[in-house]
Amino acid sequence: MGTIRIGIAGGAGYTGGELLRILINHPQSEVCWVHSNSNAGKPISDVHADLFGDTDLKFTDSISQDIDVLFLCVGHGDAKKFLDNHEIAASIKIIDLSQDFRLNLNAKHRSRSFIYGLPELNREAIKKAHNIANPGCFATGIQIGLLPLAAAGLLNSEVHINATTGSTGAGQSLSPTSHFSWRNNNLSVYKAFEHQHLNEIGQSLNQLQNNFDQAMNFIPQRGDFTRGILAAMYTECALTLDEAYDLYENYFKDHPFTHVSKRNIDLKQVVNTNKALIHIEKHGNKLFIISIIDNLLKGASGHAVQNMNLMFGIGETVGLRLKGVGF
Repeated sequence: MGTIRIGIAGGAGYTGGELLRILINHPQSEVCWVHSNSNAGKPISDVHADLFGDTDLKFTDSISQDIDVLFLCVGHGDAKKFLDNHEIAASIKIIDLSQDFRLNLNAKHRSRSFIYGLPELNREAIKKAHNIANPGCFATGIQIGLLPLAAAGLLNSEVHINATTGSTGAGQSLSPTSHFSWRNNNLSVYKAFEHQHLNEIGQSLNQLQNNFDQAMNFIPQRGDFTRGILAAMYTECALTLDEAYDLYENYFKDHPFTHVSKRNIDLKQVVNTNKALIHIEKHGNKLFIISIIDNLLKGASGHAVQNMNLMFGIGETVGLRLKGVGF
């Protein structure tokens, strides 16, 4: 595969900026244009200041058809609007980072059909896909913690989930709960039991265990840190701890970014990387699972590039061997 020519819609936000940071250093990609109505004509480094000296690209309010793949980094509901308002050649592949096409009942737009882009679930389908619906950030972290159990038909009781995300998960638009003075040294619950990512999680678990009908009791939290998601889950399970480790390690053995740790894990191990780490423990009849990802990378833009690599038949890890922050 030669150079992959790329267009990005919605390049001024967090996911668009993170995507640019990856792609301008990706050895087999060329970013041809970055669309933003509100920033047209401005250098990209005016918005993403850390890219000063790395690129001379400017935002544009027009698009070109001379690309191989289009990334949609727009808000939820805006991906469909963008495709309605811009004629995109049928030959151009699309990777959508919004939630517009994630559910099977919404996975078609005109003549395009979207595949749910979780490699740990649908890798072979992604390789053949023309259009990808990138998973949500909470959904990615939680699914990675539960997929091995579903694949073995072992999700037979309620699942309890507590997950905390960094402030970048709320996007760049200001709201009362995203101001520094509110978020700093603070912690809060939101959308308890009702988070929108529950639908795609349930869809994936049913794909592997078609009789799965258990309650998923999900309590999302806003953390006072910038990036990362830690999801802590438990459910009843008859497996011994050794059997559970064997199950998880076998399920993920061919997935280069997902790793099972027998030591406890913390967010600094994955922040600024495309990795997902899992740690499991047994407490009585309950299996306790911790899953951690960077919400902007494995939870969004890194995941999208991983899907691009699979779609274009190049190494899955190309451009994504990123260094964690450590300290």
